[in-house]
Amino acid sequence: MDSKVALVVTSIAQPNIALKKLSQCVQDRNWSFIIIGDVASPADFYLEGCDFYNLSHQLALNLKFAQSCPERHYARKNIGYLLALQNNAEIIIETDDDNIPYQNFENPRQRQQTAPVISESHWINVYRYFTEANIWPRGLPLDTINKPLPDTWENLEIALVDCPIQQGLADRNPDVDAIYRLTLPLPQDFRRDRRLALSRNSWCPFNSQNTTWWRDTFPLLYLPAYCSFRMTDIWRSFVAQRIAWENNWHILFHEPTVWQERNEHNLMHDFEQEVVGYLHNYRLCEALQELNLQSGQDKLADNMRICYEKLVSLSILDRKELELLNIWLEDINFLTK
Repeated sequence: MDSKVALVVTSIAQPNIALKKLSQCVQDRNWSFIIIGDVASPADFYLEGCDFYNLSHQLALNLKFAQSCPERHYARKNIGYLLALQNNAEIIIETDDDNIPYQNFENPRQRQQTAPVISESHWINVYRYFTEANIWPRGLPLDTINKPLPDTWENLEIALVDCPIQQGLADRNPDVDAIYRLTLPLPQDFRRDRRLALSRNSWCPFNSQNTTWWRDTFPLLYLPAYCSFRMTDIWRSFVAQRIAWENNWHILFHEPTVWQERNEHNLMHDFEQEVVGYLHNYRLCEALQELNLQSGQDKLADNMRICYEKLVSLSILDRKELELLNIWLEDINFLTK
């Protein structure tokens, strides 16, 4: 049991089976559980074992970000990360309110991992190492979907690597884009006997649906607010990966620890929200790759500003994002003094 672990979710629903299962999971493990509400959240929300923050509770916090983040946006989940930091969490696990934990949900919680490593300039469809199905993660550029993997599983080099950001896969209704959902079959499940680490110059989007972050990386949790809902966590992942390279941090993808019973979605609306990613994700990452960043924990904030300023200069993000990012970094600095 580890009281230094915080689980963070945002939800506008009444407690459902997923939230109830997550609540039981955190109580069994003595984790903290933070749920961030929004305008549409029920006024009578109650779930044993969790700390629920509706809008009025958020606005009463001593956090500038809570006052500044747009309402009705997934980026309000950032407030949950700040609260976890304020409560001295060493690890933040994030998921969504339609993910149901398996018994292995607490694994892996080891930052140092011995795993096959990919380190080359390449877009990697990580899902293809966990299944033979023709499937790809949301955010992977469409013109890379059918590119061959850089090597077979058996030929990948195995190493002990530092993985302070870890993406767990999700079974049944994994995180795929609207094109996949409109054209190819679900459910899909993944292998449970593999983990894979991506190193410098290897790109693969990761999401906010089943991800573990160690305290060193907490500033990188920032979800941009002035962009498409379907891109906020994907673009965050690209910024986090680029900055991770400077610190010799690896991004670990590991076996599924949840299955998703997906909330109702309008797939054509999802597609509309994802078009900007289909058009720009490749260019976005090329631009990030060319940036001159610096190593060190004390350089994270500067590196984030450089990355987000670049995305604004490319007209991928609105200039208002820079003001909100600075408020986020001010709150981070205040909470870590």
